[in-house]
Amino acid sequence: MKPANRDRRRVLLFAGAVLLVIVGASLLAPNDDSDKSPTTYNSGTAGIKAAYLLLHDLGYSAERWQQDPSDLSSVDAADTTVIFAEPNVPPEKLKQVRAEVSAFLHRGGRVLATGAEGASLLPDGAVGPPMQLFGKLCLTTPEGRGPLARAGQVSLADHFRWTALTPVVHVEQWCGGDAVVVSYRVGAGTAIWWSSALPLTNGGLKDDASLKLLLASVGNPGAAGPGQPGSRILFDEYFHGIETSLWSLARGLPLQQIAWQAGVVGLLLILSFSRRNGPIRPLARLPRTSPIEFAESMGQLYRKGGATQAATESARRRLLRFLRDRCGLPREIVQADAAGIAAALNSRFPGDWSKLAEHLNQAADARYQSLAPRSALALVKALDHDLKTLIERTT
Repeated sequence: MKPANRDRRRVLLFAGAVLLVIVGASLLAPNDDSDKSPTTYNSGTAGIKAAYLLLHDLGYSAERWQQDPSDLSSVDAADTTVIFAEPNVPPEKLKQVRAEVSAFLHRGGRVLATGAEGASLLPDGAVGPPMQLFGKLCLTTPEGRGPLARAGQVSLADHFRWTALTPVVHVEQWCGGDAVVVSYRVGAGTAIWWSSALPLTNGGLKDDASLKLLLASVGNPGAAGPGQPGSRILFDEYFHGIETSLWSLARGLPLQQIAWQAGVVGLLLILSFSRRNGPIRPLARLPRTSPIEFAESMGQLYRKGGATQAATESARRRLLRFLRDRCGLPREIVQADAAGIAAALNSRFPGDWSKLAEHLNQAADARYQSLAPRSALALVKALDHDLKTLIERTT
C-alpha cells in the first residue's frame, strides 16, 4: 500500500471514531433538567418558555418585562396582565414593589402571582403551610362557576395555602381544605394567585386543565376589545435576573457530559499524533514552462506534421468570413471564384483588389498541395494584410 493511501486511511478511521464517540455520547448522555427557575428563558420542565411562546401564537401581545416595577406606572393597566411566577424579590424592596403592584391594580390592571413570593406582592396577600399531610401534589376541586373554576381539576403543587381573608376573596380551586387558586378585586383591577407555577410550566402546560386555567387567568384576547384586560401579557423577568452570575447562566447545561466528551476527543487527538517515518524531504518543485517554449514546441509539432494547409486554410476562412459578415458580400459571391469577389469589392470599395483575389486563389490551391513553410508563412501574412486593409476601409 502506498504511504499516501495509508495516511489517508488512518485519517478516515480517526474521523470515524470521533464521530462515533460524539453520536454515542449525544444519545446516551442524560438531559440535565436541574434549572428550576420558572422563567421564559428556561426550556426545561420547570421553565415557562412554552407558555410565553404559546400565548404569543394565540394572539396575545406576550412580552418579557425586565424593567423595575416602578415603570408599571407608564403601562396601560386596563389592557395589561402581569405574571409574577415565583419572583425572587429582595426583602428590602418588598414594601416598595407591593405598593407599585397595588397602584397598578387600582388603575385596572390584572396580576397573576404564584407561590409564597408572588403572594407577598399582592395587596393584603398572605399564605401559610398546607393542612394536608401529604400535600406535595394534588388534583384540585373547582369551586363555583367562575372562569378559573370552569378550567376543571388541575394538577397543582400544594406547598402553600391562601390565608388572607381581609379582601373579598373568591376561592376558585381547593386542595382538600387548602385554597390554592384565589381571585379578588383590587380597585378597578383583579389579583389572581396560584399556590405554585406548575400549570404555567413547560411540564404542566401539556395538561388541558392547566392550559384552561392559564387562559382564564390572563383573559381572552379574542373576546377582549381595545382597552380590555388580557390583550397585553407581561412576563416578569426582572426579579428572576437580580442575582445573576456566570454560573447561573450556565445552569441547565450538561456540563459534566460536555467535559468528559471534550476529554475523550482530546485523548484521541493525543493518540493520533505521530511522526513521519524516514527523513523529511522538501517538496519537489516542477519547473515552469515559459510561453515561448510552448510556442516553439507547438511549432515543432506542426513542422513535423507538415501542417501548412491548416494555417493557410484558417487564414483564408477568416478573410472570407469578414467579407460576408462585415463587408456585406452575398454568400453565393463569397463561395464563388476570387475574381467575382474582387469585382464585388470594387463596386463597394473602389480600388484594385486583384492582389486579394490572387492570394485567395493561392490559398485555395494550397488545400491540395503541401507548401514549404516559408511559402505558407508568406501566404498567411499576405491574407492577414488583405484583412487589415478591409478593416481600415470598412471603419
